[in-house]
Amino acid sequence: MNRTTQSLIAAVAALAAVTGFAVANAPDGSGDDGAKAAARLPVERTSLLCPVPSSSDLAETSYTAFTPKGEGSGKTGRAELLPATRALKVTPEDAPREKKKDDKPFLTSKTPGKPVTGEESGGESPALLGTADGTLAPGWTVQQTTKYSVGSGRGLQGANCTAPDTDFWFPGASTDKDRSDYVHLTNPDDTAAVVDVELYGPDGALKTEVGEAIQVQPHSSVPVLLSTLSPKEHTNLTMHVTARSGRVAAAVQSSDDKLGGDWLPASADPASRLVLPGIPKDATSVRLVAFAPGADDADLKVQLAAPSGSISPAGHANLHVKSGMTTAVDLGDVTKGEAGSLILTPTDDAAPVVAALRVTRGKGVDQETAFIPATNPIGTRATVADNRAKGSTLSLVAPGRTGKVKVTASAGTEGGTPTSKTYTVKGGTTLGIKAPVPSGLKGTYALTVEPVSGGSGGSGGDVYASRMLEEAEDGVPMFTVQTLPDDRGTVSVPKAEQDLKVLQK
Repeated sequence: MNRTTQSLIAAVAALAAVTGFAVANAPDGSGDDGAKAAARLPVERTSLLCPVPSSSDLAETSYTAFTPKGEGSGKTGRAELLPATRALKVTPEDAPREKKKDDKPFLTSKTPGKPVTGEESGGESPALLGTADGTLAPGWTVQQTTKYSVGSGRGLQGANCTAPDTDFWFPGASTDKDRSDYVHLTNPDDTAAVVDVELYGPDGALKTEVGEAIQVQPHSSVPVLLSTLSPKEHTNLTMHVTARSGRVAAAVQSSDDKLGGDWLPASADPASRLVLPGIPKDATSVRLVAFAPGADDADLKVQLAAPSGSISPAGHANLHVKSGMTTAVDLGDVTKGEAGSLILTPTDDAAPVVAALRVTRGKGVDQETAFIPATNPIGTRATVADNRAKGSTLSLVAPGRTGKVKVTASAGTEGGTPTSKTYTVKGGTTLGIKAPVPSGLKGTYALTVEPVSGGSGGSGGDVYASRMLEEAEDGVPMFTVQTLPDDRGTVSVPKAEQDLKVLQK
C-alpha cells in the first residue's frame, strides 16, 4: 500500500465522520462482505439553519435544541445558535476563539440528553445558524415553533431547522389569492449562493425569469413571495429549488387568510414508493399533491394505513401523475376518526415522484392547516424536540412488515426523569399514541425513536413517524406536524481495506 493511497483513505473516512453528510458504500453492494465492510461512527460536526419565523409583532417564537445521549466524538462539545449574519467560525479545539461584543449565542446546548430552549417575541427574529461539534453533534435537533394568535396564518407554525443542501422539492405550494407562500433561502457560507426557483402547475412548467439566478449573499436569508414569480393564480403547485453555486437551506412558509398556515418542509427525494405519516384522526380535509419530475408518467396505488390495516380511499384507489405536471386530489375526511398515513406505491412501471399532504382540522371560521411531506424511515434513530405534557401525538406506520420501536422521552428543559416505552407497529397499519412524558416533567422535552427489530437491514420492517403538536385557542384547533426521518447522528464509514480494492481497480 503506498502512502498516497493511505492518506486518501484516511481523508475520506475523516470527512464522513466530520460532516455527517457523506455516506460511503462498499463495491457491488451485495453479500455479507459489503454489509460488514462499513462501520457506523458518530458525526463530529453538524450544522442547521432556522428560517426567519415571522414579521408580525403579535407572533411568539420558541426554539428548542436537543442532542440525544450517545457515543459522541470526544469528551466535550459545543452547540450554539446565532443569527445567520454572525458566522460561527470553526476552529480547532485547542485554538482560542475570537470574541466580539455582540457574539452572544441566542441558545447554547451544553449537555446531551437535556433540551434547552429560548424565546423571541415580535417581528424582529432573524434567521438562525447553528453548529454543533463533539459530544453534542450526533443527532443534534432544533425545533422552531411560532404561535400566531390573530391575522393571516393564524395558528401554530412549526419547523425542524434543516441542514443546508443544493436541491429541494416542495409539492403543495400555491399562488392562490388567499395564500401567501414565501420560500426562505438561507446561506450559511462565506461566499454567495446562486439559486433557481422553478414552479410547475397542472399544465407543466410556469414561465418566469424572476426565479432565475437569485443571489443569496453570505450569512443572509432571502424571502421570495411565490406569487411574484407567476402572473397567474394556481391553487396547487410544485416548486423546485436548486443551487447553481453554493448551498442553502430552503423552507416554505404558507399563510392563508381563512385556513391559518404552517411551514411546508421539502419532500423526500423523488422515489417510486412514498410514505406520508401521521394524518390526524379528526382531519376534516386532506389534499394530496404529487409531481413526477422524471421523463415518465407515474401510476400510483393510493392506500391509507389505518390502525386496523390498509384500505384504498373511496374513489381514489389509483392516481395518475403526468410527467412534469402537478396533480392534486382532495381526499376529504379520509381518516374517519382514526389515525392514518398515506402510502403511495407504483401500480406498473416505477417512476420517481414527490408528494405532500395539506391537512385541515376544524370547521367554518375555526379551521387550521398543516403540511405532511413524504419522508424517509426513522433509520438508526429519529429525534424531535419541543414536546409538551399535553398536545403531543406520535404517529408510527409500518408500510411493509411489522416493526418494533423504542420511544424515549428525554428530561425536560426545567426538570424531569427520562422514560422509555416499546411499541409494535403491525405491517400495513398506523399506530397513533399519546407521546410518552418524562416523570416529573417541567418545561418541554424531546422524543427519540429507535428500531428494536426493524429498520434498514433489521429483521422487521421499516417504520416511519411524525409528531403532531396541538394547542387549541378560542375554538381554533391550532396544530403543526413534523416528520421524523433519521437524525443523521451516525455516518457509514468503509474499512480501509475495502477502499483499497476500489482504488486499485
